[in-house]
Amino acid sequence: MLSRTAEYALRAIVWLADHPETPVTGQALAAATQVPPDYLAKVMQSLVRAGLVEAQRGKNGGFSLVSTPEEVTILEVINAVEPVRRIRTCPLGLAGHESLCPLHRSLDNIAGQLERAYGAIRLTDLRSGGVKPLCPVLEGPHA
Repeated sequence: MLSRTAEYALRAIVWLADHPETPVTGQALAAATQVPPDYLAKVMQSLVRAGLVEAQRGKNGGFSLVSTPEEVTILEVINAVEPVRRIRTCPLGLAGHESLCPLHRSLDNIAGQLERAYGAIRLTDLRSGGVKPLCPVLEGPHA
């Protein structure tokens, strides 16, 4: 349901929210989130442009979250890299389709429900329940 880009952005920003103590380099973040470094660099540029993440250059540089995890929603992260697409006009461009047909109205309603659901989840919500994203891989018979 989510694109790979949105998934990678969420992995990165959740990790940053969980490690606010110091900025983290792109290489370290890529390793921690299991995202290819070159791909992550492009994702992080989008998050910086959206004002969700800041990048510091230099010896003690790296990426860090701009706001608190309580202030950032999943929707903001997704919209920074690949916005939820709403259908405002007939995608087919047909004459007589000034309003959405039942099919496209239904699809747009679903997109609206996704937006509302994503907008209701804050980064801090992803830390509840004791299970964190990117838990270490279990080894042994229970893996």
